[in-house]
Amino acid sequence: MMTSTVQAEEDYLTGFGNKLSQGLANMAFGFVEIPKNVINISNEHNILVGLTWGLVRGVMHGVTRTFVGGAEFLTSPFPTYDFATPAYVWDRFSEDSRYIGLNYPGYWTIYGPLDDGK
Repeated sequence: MMTSTVQAEEDYLTGFGNKLSQGLANMAFGFVEIPKNVINISNEHNILVGLTWGLVRGVMHGVTRTFVGGAEFLTSPFPTYDFATPAYVWDRFSEDSRYIGLNYPGYWTIYGPLDDGK
């Protein structure tokens, strides 16, 4: 009985720490979505599309990731699912970011289907 309580506390602390670190990292590094989208869309099409559409998508993703990071930080004491996938902007760099399981429209990919982060 005692070990299950200790295990539950360790799971809670691990989840709290992960969510807190994700929130802080996403607030601090949300702007990395700009070069990420420019690079990925340039690789998919050409530099002109990357510098225009990639820049627009990067700014949208950067603002969204920063706000989602704030939400993760504020709700870190409460166990919930991840708000952003991939959890950090530098994870799976060639993959389009999703927030609360939703994609922004207008992303083309040759890297294969988006994977829900699993």
